[in-house]
Amino acid sequence: MIRVARINITPIKGLALQHPDSVELTLAGVVDNRRFYLVSDGRLFNAMNHGALVQVFPAVDGERLVLRFPDGSEVAGDVELGTAVETSFYGRPVAARLVVGPWAEALSDYAGATISLHKTNEPGTGTDVRVGSLVGSASCDRLAEELGEPVDARRFRMLLEVEGSSAHEEDSWEGRLVQAGDARIRIGGPVPRCAITTHDPDTGVVNLDTLRAIKDYRGQRDGKAIDFGVYFDVEQPGHVALGDPVTPL
Repeated sequence: MIRVARINITPIKGLALQHPDSVELTLAGVVDNRRFYLVSDGRLFNAMNHGALVQVFPAVDGERLVLRFPDGSEVAGDVELGTAVETSFYGRPVAARLVVGPWAEALSDYAGATISLHKTNEPGTGTDVRVGSLVGSASCDRLAEELGEPVDARRFRMLLEVEGSSAHEEDSWEGRLVQAGDARIRIGGPVPRCAITTHDPDTGVVNLDTLRAIKDYRGQRDGKAIDFGVYFDVEQPGHVALGDPVTPL
């Protein structure tokens, strides 16, 4: 049986992942997932720009935002929204508001770049293409065979990780409805990967040539995209928890 093995979310795109035991999947995905994002020089700023951002742990409790840095220091306060902004998410415009407070300065000092913090106007718009993504642990095991060392699925920062499927079985679900816990999701196609997957998920240090290995045994879509895992949209909202069955319909 295929089951939910791990859930990965983060309030701020590019920062440390959190692994709740369960989430509510809405039509907008997990409402608080990637609701905030970082910008520098008018462009998205994330662990691709500064790998150690994955060591900064964000926590949101109502309107209160806390950032915990690796040295144990914290920056916290109530979120105040400022100027309206629009940011290109790889060609897709996302409407947001500038976040006023101490977090941008602390992140700028940490990353050595001038960073601003934004909050999307609508849940679900801070994701890359669709509101969710999924990968099977067997797919990561297959990649590990190619590389000759273990592959932690957190490298791919997918919303849902599942176990019990065969390697890359999730690719065959494209266009299909899948029951995940109480929710129904529709698989929307492959996820093209970037160099963030070469970074250690705990430290942000580049330490594994995932892209070369995926390309070597899977090739490239349209001669360009290196795919791993799949996107999904939510068609029937519902509760999803660790161990819940994941069943293609």
